[in-house]
Amino acid sequence: MLLGGSENRSGREGATPTRNGNSPGAILHPAPVATLVGVNETAPGVDKVLLAAPRGFCAGVEMAIKALAWMVRAFEPPVYCYHEIVHNQIVVQRFENLGVVFVDDIDEVPEGMPIMLSAHGSAPDVVAAARRRGGYVVDAVCPLVTKVHHEVKTRADKGYQIVYVGHEGHEEAVGTMAVAPGAIHRVESPGEVEQLPDLDGPVAVLAQTTLSHREWSGVLDATRARFPEIWEPGRSDLCFATTNRQSALMEIAPRCDAMVVIGSANSSNTKALASLADEAGCPRVFRVNSPDELPDDLSGTVGVTAGASAPEDLVHEVIRCLSPRNGVDEIHVTNEDEYFPPPRNLRELLGAVDAAASVAFGGPHDGRVALDDRNIDASYVLESLAMTEADDTPDRHGL
Repeated sequence: MLLGGSENRSGREGATPTRNGNSPGAILHPAPVATLVGVNETAPGVDKVLLAAPRGFCAGVEMAIKALAWMVRAFEPPVYCYHEIVHNQIVVQRFENLGVVFVDDIDEVPEGMPIMLSAHGSAPDVVAAARRRGGYVVDAVCPLVTKVHHEVKTRADKGYQIVYVGHEGHEEAVGTMAVAPGAIHRVESPGEVEQLPDLDGPVAVLAQTTLSHREWSGVLDATRARFPEIWEPGRSDLCFATTNRQSALMEIAPRCDAMVVIGSANSSNTKALASLADEAGCPRVFRVNSPDELPDDLSGTVGVTAGASAPEDLVHEVIRCLSPRNGVDEIHVTNEDEYFPPPRNLRELLGAVDAAASVAFGGPHDGRVALDDRNIDASYVLESLAMTEADDTPDRHGL
């Protein structure tokens, strides 16, 4: 029995793109769940899976993973990356197996080596140090984080004190606070807002992009009450993808006997999804990195979603492991079409590499769509990386 149903709450078609080869305009995506997962109709256990959509990679993660994959393609190993490129253990391990070295201090990078800066955003002094030290530097910061950095700098330059809602120690929060350290005050709860000193001059409020709405709204209300004349950005700092994944989860969690959230423990948005499922009243909630961590006593209807750093092939593996008797219903609450292109200097470098390859071999390169970034899904890129390491025959020009 193959998986079938699809419930679309967005009012629009929810068809999943498929891999249509390398013809112009083809979309390179992992195969849809419905074509991959068989179920055991007689096995006891899970009756049905409700699969949240959207789930998994957001536009910023898509951009960062493809950018690092193409750094691997362009340079001999090792390629260095400041902090984990995204907060997912399996993604990080796949890159490590291809010679990427993740560091928490730019001084750990030998001079002249290629460096990528992670999607979470880096402090200005880290960016400057990387450019002094690295032979080639690509900043893969998510554009939504860049927006918050810009807001911090602009408000600080105008004399504002900034109340910043973010998690202590999270790379995004650390990098954002470093933009204007003398003017920013980090809080996580309404109680911490009350403990702030009296702030001289105008006050602004900004947020870590991966917060849940529930984390943000209570602190925002407390900040408004404490500082009635507060400045707020015209458009929310919260990531639209984070919000969409939470909305999709809330659509299915109350209908489930258990909820499985795929993602790593250091992923802020993944932990927010798990907390939200618990708050929605789902009796059992499990955050897992991989199918190996699933409990063996799941039954009834199980919900499945994935944090914004979790690849789609992990979703497929989890569903295979759950093996629902009555298949999978994919519940769509909205469609996402946001696209963030790779950093300009990386696009220019890859164009030069392909041009050189074309000249060297007397014509165009082998036709693979390496630079047609928009039509390549990052989960497909990761599957290609996994096949490369399994074959032990690195193809540095075909990722």
